[in-house]
Amino acid sequence: MITSIKTARMLTRYNSWANNLIFEAVSKLPPEEIVKERDTIFKNMVYTLNHVYVINLIWKAHLEGREHGFTARNTKDCPPFNVLWAAQKEIDRWYIAWSDGLSSDSLKEMIHFTLIGGNKGTMSREEILIHIINHTTYHRGFVADMFYQIPAMPPTTDLPVFLHQNRVDL
Repeated sequence: MITSIKTARMLTRYNSWANNLIFEAVSKLPPEEIVKERDTIFKNMVYTLNHVYVINLIWKAHLEGREHGFTARNTKDCPPFNVLWAAQKEIDRWYIAWSDGLSSDSLKEMIHFTLIGGNKGTMSREEILIHIINHTTYHRGFVADMFYQIPAMPPTTDLPVFLHQNRVDL
């Protein structure tokens, strides 16, 4: 598990940095490429990034102890790319602020929630954070794969690159 509040704060900042890199890289592609249907679960880059955003909102609601209002892990319609990017930046800022407010005790606090399918679950705040970072990284990988299908080079969003470029005292 996460061994310190400092690690939790680093992970939320890493996630925001990596999200920004992928959105920035996608924004430089021809517009038709970011919505081009591909052989992947979410069909295109924007819809894949929208899924990440929706899941971030769902887990934010769980962390706040409230209903999220979603009935699926993605929305039927996808917002325009620039609207989605702005929304992702906002949720990333929320997670950073959330991590800045954590204590060692609150990181271990157990959160009870209901998954989209109706199953009940319980995870600690640190387990939820690890899930959010892992889930987002996983789907950024889907987007990176779609870059190679264009072909284009995706950005490098690896944690060691972030740490090398962003050594800060948290």
